[in-house]
Amino acid sequence: MQISNIKIRRLYSEGRLRALVSITVDEALAVHDIKVIEGPERTFVAMPSRREENGSYRDIVHPITAEARRAIEAAILDAYRRCRAAQETAPDAPPDPASIPPA
Repeated sequence: MQISNIKIRRLYSEGRLRALVSITVDEALAVHDIKVIEGPERTFVAMPSRREENGSYRDIVHPITAEARRAIEAAILDAYRRCRAAQETAPDAPPDPASIPPA
């Protein structure tokens, strides 16, 4: 599995939601509405989900293995941090959407 593109679609500065992200996998599959969340102990990635009738949420798309989850999360968080750093150095530049090639 190769993440061929990461697009930071929108950045947020208030609340726990920090960014909405889209990725392309193997130049063949796009996954939208991945969330970057600021948790109490760390920033993490939440996969796209849908609300069930009982009020709980269920992921629509998710990695099957822990290794795949770590790779996706690391790539997304790296792109998010680089986008935030670029925004801080050039605050007048429009940050949204920013297409970040994977590192």
